[in-house]
Amino acid sequence: MVVLGPRAGILIWWLLDQSRWERAFDSFFWAFLGFIFLPWTTLMYVAVGLGGLRGFDWMWMAIAVMFDLGAYSGGAYGNRERGMEYANRYR
Repeated sequence: MVVLGPRAGILIWWLLDQSRWERAFDSFFWAFLGFIFLPWTTLMYVAVGLGGLRGFDWMWMAIAVMFDLGAYSGGAYGNRERGMEYANRYR
């Protein structure tokens, strides 16, 4: 699932085990927002968050949040040169 990305992992896991997702989230709305904005965090919450987060679960959630933030900031960092070229071209 990691090769396909977290959103594909969410979709496949949801198709295979919908009851776990229903227990993890009170409404579809929160799961959908997680799918769109924080996919790694959503996957980790379903993996460790049933019955509430305790002890070591918080570390796993922090790692997932760092993955999500890294995905957003890494894309911006990787495209910084492209933005400069665009700005210089249309001055």
